[in-house]
This record gives sequence, structure tokens and C-alpha cells, in this order.
Amino acid sequence: MVATTWPTSNWPEGVSHDVTDYEKPLFSILDDSARDYPNQVYTIFNDATRTYAQVKDTADRIANFLVSRGIKQGDRVAIFLPNIPHYPALFFGILKAGAVCVTCNPLYTANELNYQLKDAGAKAAFCMDHPQFYPTTVEAIKDTDVETVVVCSIKSYLPKVKALLGGLLGKIPKADNYQPGHLFFDDVVAGAKPEPPSVEINPTEDPALIIYTGGTTGVPKGAALTHSNFMYDLAALEEWGMFVHEPGGQPEKLRKGGFHTYLGVLPFYHSFGLTVAMLSSCGIGASLICIPDPRAGNPPFTEVLKAVQKYRPTIMPAVPTIFVAFTNHAQIDQFDLTSLIGCFSGGAPLPPEVCKQFEDKTGAVIFEGYGLSETAPVATSNPTSPDKRKIGSIGFPVPGTDVKILDIDTGTQALPQGEDGEIAICGPQVMQGYWNRPDENEKVFREVDGKRYFLTGDIGHIDEEGYILITDRKKDMILVGGFNVYPRDVEDILFQHPKVALAAVVGVPNEKSGEIVKAYIELKPGEAATEEEILEFCKENMAGYKRPKIVEFRDTLPVSNVGKILRRVLRDEELEKAK
Repeated sequence: MVATTWPTSNWPEGVSHDVTDYEKPLFSILDDSARDYPNQVYTIFNDATRTYAQVKDTADRIANFLVSRGIKQGDRVAIFLPNIPHYPALFFGILKAGAVCVTCNPLYTANELNYQLKDAGAKAAFCMDHPQFYPTTVEAIKDTDVETVVVCSIKSYLPKVKALLGGLLGKIPKADNYQPGHLFFDDVVAGAKPEPPSVEINPTEDPALIIYTGGTTGVPKGAALTHSNFMYDLAALEEWGMFVHEPGGQPEKLRKGGFHTYLGVLPFYHSFGLTVAMLSSCGIGASLICIPDPRAGNPPFTEVLKAVQKYRPTIMPAVPTIFVAFTNHAQIDQFDLTSLIGCFSGGAPLPPEVCKQFEDKTGAVIFEGYGLSETAPVATSNPTSPDKRKIGSIGFPVPGTDVKILDIDTGTQALPQGEDGEIAICGPQVMQGYWNRPDENEKVFREVDGKRYFLTGDIGHIDEEGYILITDRKKDMILVGGFNVYPRDVEDILFQHPKVALAAVVGVPNEKSGEIVKAYIELKPGEAATEEEILEFCKENMAGYKRPKIVEFRDTLPVSNVGKILRRVLRDEELEKAK
């Protein structure tokens, strides 16, 4: 535990600087909610619901099934699924067997999944009954240690009428051919014992999850996170969240036992969606709307807006591109989004203009936080009350966490307040290390003042009021004639242009100045603009060395499956052109 009192007068009232009692198995949150709120709905999917008691029963059966297949404590088991109701039961079932969950992106290619399975040494996998995903799984498991494959169909968790009609009309995705020996989720659950196996978990030492990171910057690395890493982060989030639950009310901690409904719009295979939606909702006995594809609908994102209106979620964790998509949706005014109380933004910096536009449209309050897969993921957050947050900042370290700004060159010297350096994190949520990568661990951990800090690769500073501000990614910094240009500074200004929906800025090689700034623009629906118009706007709003010299318009900017804009893809395109 890191005992620290953050130097600010804006620390939210009623929030402790520390959390305790988090050294427990991660699956205890499901057991506790099933005990306290057995009939409370946990998952919502296409009008079908599952209670906490039902999800626990399925998780216990999955655990017994895995043990019966020879899965031992510490073995790795992979999940290749989108956000469907199977996910929580499988995740907790794997942990209840004493195994380690490996969450994988089902949209990855067979080669990408094969690498992760081999690296983790996975022995079993749960995949989707789908004409695309199942064949990919068959290819991905070749030459790996995977001996058990369980195929999951959404038919298992659809209302009976929808399941019947969907099957008859061919609307339920289904693979064409199944490999001998592969099993089916319904059969596995029906044939397994309901009493969970007995396992001894050391929460501070035993990994609960290996989650792969770094795919956007290089070879993916598996971050190994313990049960306590997650239990701490959940406890810190619960301590931190102070919300006004009804008009005229006073801020209070999140109400438990069914008051809240979370919108599961971020993938559960990603640390943000996993912790801040799937696990956080479970920790307080809330409901969780499972959204497999937030972009579904015509125009895109229509189906998720329908879900917000229908199921009335109160909490929505999301990335900036989702807030942009909601705000710019052509039919946004046709949907009632007033149920939303609080929206947690992370995964990428939130442009202040996007925050304002979304709040004006919905009435919800966005509070921006920060973290990484390596920190389970939340490390900092703005206070959840509008009068305490600072838009454009990532707030303060969550309770029990310390943050230092270290020199960029060595990562060993703490820098004074106001000076830019590399953000480093120390706290109980920081991973054990990268799975089987001692070389990478040496690069990212530093001992400062007797404590172990994780180097994030992000540049930032602490302002005079104690708020932490991210300047940009270390690797994304552009050098223009000796000046440092941070893409986020330029992008934030571009977002203020009334026609701009999304913007990304990269450095382009230039003989004279080393690099010049290039801006990629995605316009709002129905808008038109010229390069000259954008350049003139930049001339009026930013210093000369920061201004883009080239503007390229794109119908869509490249984004990850979580919604982060992939500057790397754009930068690689420019490097190819320069060859």
C-alpha cells in the first residue's frame, strides 16, 4: 500500500486517501453480489437477463468443467469473445478453477491469436460460434498447447422466442463445420457440477489475468496482473466515485444493489472495459448492458443509442471516439439519453471541446481518468463532481496510489511541479511484470525513494493546483527545427473547429526542419472543408512551429478495436511514402 496525501486543496470531500481490505480473490466480488443480491439482474443482452445467482451458478460449473479437463492452478485459459453474457461467467469460472485468464481480441487474425496462445502457454480456449470467429480459432490453436475448445453461441442467452425465430431465419451467427472434440457451452454447463472446486488463492502473488498490450507500438507483451491488482483498483474506484443520484441531491458514493446500470460499450477483453464496466458493475451489484458491437446500426452507433434509451444506463465508461460518435450522430436528438449520470473517459486524451459537446447533448457529467493495461487499469481520475474536476487534466492519483514525474532520459530523477517529464506510477494496482519478459521489465520499472515505479511512456506534468496533465506519448513527440511539438496540443485546437469530428497529428520527415506537422481530419457528417480553411484556422490559433503544413481529409481515421486513434498507422504510411 502506498500511503500518500496528494498535494491539492481540491481533493474530493468524503474520499479517503487510502483503501484497505483488497487482498482477496477476484471472484469474491461475484460470490458477494450473488449472496447479497441473488435476484438482481447482472447481464442484459437483447432483452434477455441473467441474475447474479445465475451467473455464479454458471461460473461454478465452468470451474468444475475446467478442473475435469485437467486444468490445474496457474494454468492459462483464453477467451476469444465479444461482449456477450457468457463473458462474466467464463471469466470468473476460470479464476474459480485457480487458472489464469487470457483475454484476447476475437477480431485478431489467426496469426495474432496464435502468438498470444503460444506466449501465454494457454491450455484451453472459449470461442464464438460464428462463421468468421470459429474458423479463425481453429487456425489459431494450431501448434499450441490448447487441448480444450468450447464454442459459445449467443442463442444460449436469447429469449426463447428470439432464439427460435433467429434460428429459423438464419439470423443467429453459426459456424459451418465443427472440429471433432470441440465442445459446446450449453453442454458443458449442463454436464458440470454446481459446487465450485476448492482452490487456495494468494491474491498478492497469483496472477488472475494476462492481458496483451503494445500491439499498437510493437510486439505485444502480456501484462500479468494479480487478483489484488484488480481488487485494489475496484476498491479505489468505489471509494472515488461520488455522484448526485437525483436532481437536487448531494454527492454520495455509488449506490449498491440494483440502483445503477452500466453500459458495456467497451470490449471486456480490454482492461478498461473489463475493470470499469464488467468488474465494477459486479462489485456493487449493478446491471451491465452487453454491447458486442457499438458501431452497429445505420448510421453507425444507432443500435447502442437505442439501447441507452431502452435500458436507461446510469454509468458509461467510454473512449473519446465514442463520445464523438454519440455527439455527431445524425439522429442524436431523437434519443433520450438523460438516464446517464456519470461517464468515465479514458484510453486516450479527451479533447475539452468533445467533453462540452457531449455534456450539452446529454446532461451527463464526464470525468476523465488515466491508466494502462499494466495498472489494471485505473491510476488517476478527476473528481466526479463538476466543481472539482479540471477538464483537460487526468485529475489526481486514485486513493492509495502515488504518481511522480521523472526525467525523460533516465527515469530516475523526480522533477519539480510544472515541469514536463515521464509519468510514473506506484501502487497496488501495478502489474507483477510482463509475462516471461524480464528484458522488458527492466525497461519499465524504476526504484525511486525506495518505491517501485512503473514508467508509462507518457509525458506530462503536475500543475499548480495538483492536477496531472498529459502532454503526449513519448513516442509521438514531433521535432520541428529543434522545437518539441506534442500532437495532442495541435489536435485539441483542431477539435475546436466546428466542422472537425476527429483529428490526428503526426510528424512527416523533412530535410530542412527534421520533421513537419501533418494533420489528418475526419469531418462531421454533411460537412465540407478545404485544406486552406483548416490551415488558416491553425494560423489564427497556434504558434508557427506547431502549425500543420499539410492537411489530409479521410472518410474515417484508423482506430483500434477499443476506439483509440492509431497515429502509428498514419506515421507508418508517411514513412513508406518517404522511402
